[in-house]
Amino acid sequence: MKRKKRSAGQTCALLGMLLALALLCNYVETLIPISFGIPGIKLGLANLVVLLALYRLGAGEALMISAARIFLAGFLFGNLASILYSLAGGLLSFLVMFFLKKILNMGLLPVSVAGGIFHNLGQLLVAALVVENLNLLYYMSILFFAGTVTGGLIGLVAGELLKRLPNNEWRKT
Repeated sequence: MKRKKRSAGQTCALLGMLLALALLCNYVETLIPISFGIPGIKLGLANLVVLLALYRLGAGEALMISAARIFLAGFLFGNLASILYSLAGGLLSFLVMFFLKKILNMGLLPVSVAGGIFHNLGQLLVAALVVENLNLLYYMSILFFAGTVTGGLIGLVAGELLKRLPNNEWRKT
């Protein structure tokens, strides 16, 4: 049975809802009183929505959700510096996830883990440039581990959600 093509209004509404969900995840993450004892380490809950969009809608839609969430969260809950760090991490993470998924045809879990690692790398590179000290890059070993763990957790949750969410509501037809 052939599915009806989603209208522009339906697509806009879906992307708006996903953006709102990503923004909500971003905000909820700031409320979680988990301290890993290491500054800058977060779960990356908003990346869950980006992964779902990447695997169900496509790269363009996922990138729009990610970039819009970064700017909105920065303006609402942060500042220009937080936008700069998040944008560097988010864009590098997205590019690596897209490459691994599209070009190398890797599965969701390794794509998510790589996303977590490269998000941390992007932010660390910006921090090293801002403070003009490349010694910050020694911190990458800790962030590599953190990105692996958090990316793995987000990947596992995303995999379970993709199994349970109706496919026909997401797909471009």
